[in-house]
Amino acid sequence: MSSMFSSALKSIQQTNINANYSITPSAISQAGPWRIHDAKRKSTGKVYSVFIFDKKSLDAHGNSLGRSGAAAFKKVTEEVVERLKKEASSLAKLRHPSVLELVEPVEETRGGGLQFVTEPVTASLASLLQEKDDQERAGGVGGRSSRYVTEDSDGTRRRREIEIDELEIQKGLLQVSKALEFLHENAGLVHGNLTPDAILVNAKSDWKISGLSFCSPPDNSTKPTSFQPLSLYEILNPDPRLPRTVQLDLDYSSPDFVLDHNLNVSADMFSLGLLCIALYNSPHRSPLECNSSVSSYKRFFQSSSTIPTVNNNFMSSRPLPKDLLTYVLPRLITRRPAQRITAKEFQETDFFDNILVSTIRFIESFPAKTPNEKQSFLRGLNKVLPSFPKSVMEKKLLPALLEETKDKALLSLILGNVFKIIDLLPSGRRAFTDKVRPALKEIFVTNNKNAEEKDPARDAGLMVVLDNISTIANNSPGKEFRDDMLPVVAAAIAAPTHSVVDAGLRSLPVVLPVLDFSTIKNDLFPTVAQVFSKTTSLAIKVRGLQAFVILCGGSSDTGDSSGLDGLGPERKPSSSSTALDKYTMQEKIVPLIKAIKTKEPAVMVEALNVLRVVGNYADPEFIAMDILPILWHMSLGPLLNLKQFQSFMELIKTLSKKVEEEQTRKLQELSGTTNGSAAGPADDFMSFGGITGTQFDVATGATEDDFEKLVKGKSSSNNGNPMEAVGWDDAASLSSIGSPALKNPRAAQNATFSCPTGLVQDRDSGPGESPGDDPLLDTILSTPSTYYHRTIRLPSTIDQTPSVNLRELVISGFCQSVVVNILLHITATTKHYHITTTAGADVRRWAEQLNGLSVNEPTATRHGITEPIRVVLLFAPSTGER
Repeated sequence: MSSMFSSALKSIQQTNINANYSITPSAISQAGPWRIHDAKRKSTGKVYSVFIFDKKSLDAHGNSLGRSGAAAFKKVTEEVVERLKKEASSLAKLRHPSVLELVEPVEETRGGGLQFVTEPVTASLASLLQEKDDQERAGGVGGRSSRYVTEDSDGTRRRREIEIDELEIQKGLLQVSKALEFLHENAGLVHGNLTPDAILVNAKSDWKISGLSFCSPPDNSTKPTSFQPLSLYEILNPDPRLPRTVQLDLDYSSPDFVLDHNLNVSADMFSLGLLCIALYNSPHRSPLECNSSVSSYKRFFQSSSTIPTVNNNFMSSRPLPKDLLTYVLPRLITRRPAQRITAKEFQETDFFDNILVSTIRFIESFPAKTPNEKQSFLRGLNKVLPSFPKSVMEKKLLPALLEETKDKALLSLILGNVFKIIDLLPSGRRAFTDKVRPALKEIFVTNNKNAEEKDPARDAGLMVVLDNISTIANNSPGKEFRDDMLPVVAAAIAAPTHSVVDAGLRSLPVVLPVLDFSTIKNDLFPTVAQVFSKTTSLAIKVRGLQAFVILCGGSSDTGDSSGLDGLGPERKPSSSSTALDKYTMQEKIVPLIKAIKTKEPAVMVEALNVLRVVGNYADPEFIAMDILPILWHMSLGPLLNLKQFQSFMELIKTLSKKVEEEQTRKLQELSGTTNGSAAGPADDFMSFGGITGTQFDVATGATEDDFEKLVKGKSSSNNGNPMEAVGWDDAASLSSIGSPALKNPRAAQNATFSCPTGLVQDRDSGPGESPGDDPLLDTILSTPSTYYHRTIRLPSTIDQTPSVNLRELVISGFCQSVVVNILLHITATTKHYHITTTAGADVRRWAEQLNGLSVNEPTATRHGITEPIRVVLLFAPSTGER
């Protein structure tokens, strides 16, 4: 039972990493016998690296051995596996910033292999040097496709950048020496196999030490340690049955090991010197290439010509840096251990005495610095950033700066350097997306719990963000900007500090082109409108009005051009690809302008600019009824000077002219008249004096006999359908008799009548018959033998409506033997009436003169007209009954 439980537990342990991590199938790099895979923790999505050793790589070398040889080889492979386990477990014991960080301990896989999880790494130094060699042989960076690709956060796969330049080497060697100092002085250990395979480059471009399979305490060590001493006699005899990656690399070994069999910390410094040469050599290899042969290694030290020295440029095919050549390497590549410098002394050499390396060293120890030192450093960093390699800025400096944003006192200084780095990086968009944008959202939105309280440090940071809004917009697609950066801009606009609000409003010309129309209208505009309506600062009031100009699609140019020759200056392209719609301008912005109480000229002039832009889009009716009254009211402000008053008057005149031209054009289209100089029937109608019926009209054919028949009540011989006597065309031609009563355009608006609501009624009535429920019509139609009529009543929601004077309309206009179909509408706001249908063009022209009523209005909804109230068809009496 115990055996079964133990087996089940072992099975669970073997699959722990696979169960909790998503591991990419392809390795991104190789470090000795370990394949390095990218991985993500399933529960958090955080990125890590998984080191995997496949035991099959050992078994392949022993398949051809006999039975006895296979048994011996199996023992050797078990020793190798134990040594590799030691390498992974050593990482758990040795915690240092320059030692690879272990996340999950080593575990056996089902096939007998090993795997463990570490911090995310990009590659081993050996892989980078090998790739660099491949590129140089191919004729440069662009000569050959890289075998190494990385995947961005958006899923885009790209070629990995390789930058092993002077600063990268200096920075890396400095970090390696710090790890060696920790091993030698604190842990009391010798690394024993310091090679490019033992150095990993992490995502921040830091060099980390690993490869601790041969790590051991030095000879005669008195420090307590859990590490077992290493037997040099065992490891110095390479086994041809095993791959070189699991054995000691003699190319980077010290003569202390190979020749003297002496295990001491100075041996690591000799290996460090060989590593320095390999970094500059071409190809990037150790000058002591012995192909795992101890005898070949010994021959190097039998002749002074084959020993790396200053005289032979340390056997490097390329020139070495002067400080490295003349001072550092002679004290590393030396036969006697006592003559070698320590890891700490190595860090203090002139090789690292330059501003860039010193900057990196300072930022690595940043938490230990005083506040004054931190501020002085951040102020000066901006000047030296252009000298840094791009990879160092992106992978080293940028993450280090963002980690310090938790210190609010340094926030503005840090962000200034962050945006400087983004501007300098060719891959700034990627760096901003992956690192900077999430940090900004967390600082100013997620952690902004007391937004209404003044926070000088936070406000200073917001000012830096707004000053660099162009950089943000250029590196943020629309959706990402809307989701992450727009809340930051909105927080600035709604901030309690006026200078921050001002900067937020000034950023709109840059922000709007990135946003879609819906976001501008529903998210951004309400924030601006709320700040404008609530602020008590005249400066913010002015800036808010300027923001309205931008939101309405106007130009952000606030120059002196008054544009008094038209609707403002010649319309420049909008600062945004989208602007607010006409409804929002008319129903939201104009009421805000109307509610302004201050008479300050600066506010009045900016309001004038807003109304100028709105006037480009508003309906003529809205201009006449809403915008012009506001302009007139503001123009009489007591604080305006002459020039400002003239600006108001010019816009008033321009908008008035626009209304006049639009109304004239509309009436011309409706009347069919394009040349107003020609007198039409309407002109003839209005030209007659007197009241119709006071004198005989020859044009109508009326005689005294007709009058006598009329007053004596004698019926006409043709009193049937009036259309039998007078056709449409003939009737229309008789409409030229005018009435003086209609010359007053306001006279017809005095009388009112009630419009009863109810179902539609449709009935015919004979001569003298009344509609029955309208007193005014009853009076008009009470005279016998005057009208045949048909009345249709339609439902209406209006109980009491002003009306034209139906008595004058009917008696003066429709007693001319014509048939007229009148459709009356009412506009609840403007009280305008519209006659939409008449019989004959002449009657339509005549109807235009009735109180300025519009005929055949194309779209009633354009004016907010309700449904028709009533339709009255009036049939004039037949000819002969005059």
